[in-house]
Amino acid sequence: MKEGVIDVLMYIFSSYIDNDDTLPEDRDSIDADLREAGFQTQEIEKAFDWLDGLALAGEIPSVNQSHKSMRIYSAREHLRMDSKIQGFLFFLEQSGVLTPELRELVINRIMALDGEDQIDMEEFKWVVMMVLFNNAADQDENTLMHYEDIVFADQPALFH
Repeated sequence: MKEGVIDVLMYIFSSYIDNDDTLPEDRDSIDADLREAGFQTQEIEKAFDWLDGLALAGEIPSVNQSHKSMRIYSAREHLRMDSKIQGFLFFLEQSGVLTPELRELVINRIMALDGEDQIDMEEFKWVVMMVLFNNAADQDENTLMHYEDIVFADQPALFH
């Protein structure tokens, strides 16, 4: 099976978080489950590194920015995220799903994925949900489900 780090992460997220199962506390159990699912050792290790980075990045300082400010992307970020993804990221921030801090964490985690290729919209949405669920301490389950509906909807959500 030729899979990338994002595939391993999506498997972990959908197998444990999305099904309300608890993520085993020891990596050996998760590693064994991933190997049984057919993932390669190198991709599993990279996924664990990515998750470690997500956990460490949770201590980001608050960003004081004006509602009039605009995020400028670096050349490397442009290569990873096309204008459609950048627009959706802007939409998620403007709609209150992402704070400026979480926006930066999403960008950080996208840039930490393997390779230099452009990510697609599905991969982007999975990264957003992983970041949201990792930083869900102050969110209730209904809010997270609402965010999930917005992120994975085929059409923009309407707010009342």
